[in-house]
Amino acid sequence: MSDKRIDQLLKYLADSPDDSFLKFAIAKEHEKSNTLEKALKFYLNIYENEPDYIGLYYHLGKLYEKIGENHLAVNTYREGIDIGKKQGDFHAVSELNNAKTNLEIEMDN
Repeated sequence: MSDKRIDQLLKYLADSPDDSFLKFAIAKEHEKSNTLEKALKFYLNIYENEPDYIGLYYHLGKLYEKIGENHLAVNTYREGIDIGKKQGDFHAVSELNNAKTNLEIEMDN
């Protein structure tokens, strides 16, 4: 089922290759399918092309955690916090700060 969804999203992306929302949706589908390298590729594409896409940072950080890249995750959360503050998105800042703090505690133990 997820492969069908990915295929459909990829068709939409072919028509709108700069659509970060579609790239994000594809990344999430790859996560569900446990094709984490492909998910990472789409997240990093958003990061490179639309770094102000605030929704990216929490999910990219969590993916880094899943693949054991905890220091990259912490840095991703920090960067997202800075962007969220600039955008005035304090809900995102709060979520990112909680994720960062929890990971830092885990890393210290």
